[in-house]
Amino acid sequence: MTTHTSTNSTQVKAPRLEFAKSAPKAFRALVALDAAAREGLDPALVELIQIRASHLNHCAYCLHMHTNDARKAGESEDRLHMVAVWREARHFFTEREQAALALTEAMTLVADAGVPDEVYAQAAAHFDERELAQVLALICTINTWNRVALSTGKVAGTDER
Repeated sequence: MTTHTSTNSTQVKAPRLEFAKSAPKAFRALVALDAAAREGLDPALVELIQIRASHLNHCAYCLHMHTNDARKAGESEDRLHMVAVWREARHFFTEREQAALALTEAMTLVADAGVPDEVYAQAAAHFDERELAQVLALICTINTWNRVALSTGKVAGTDER
């Protein structure tokens, strides 16, 4: 395995596999799904969903990327710090955002308890059918990105977009 220097001059392992180069059709399909899932959704909500799923999946690479993207989109540091504990800091988030975060948790941890009816109903109360379908697709997409990043050994802070 090779190493490279990160922005703070420490040696980090190179990814195990360059997914985009090794499976270009699958990579392009995932990029297209990601773009389609985001369509029509509030960019701040998109980042909150991606950040929460990345927390739950312990994906440092995606967490670093999406917190930076959220900052660039104008998200506050206070809200970014509270995403992981949003249930204890509900006043930082709208009811709509809370419903999306709860759905994100249920779908990300689906093997634990499925998606409870009350979580789905709360999300359905805050999103119309099209929006809800977009949110579902977005949650699926970030979970896929997390799994790709984790399995290929992507390193936080090495995003080269």
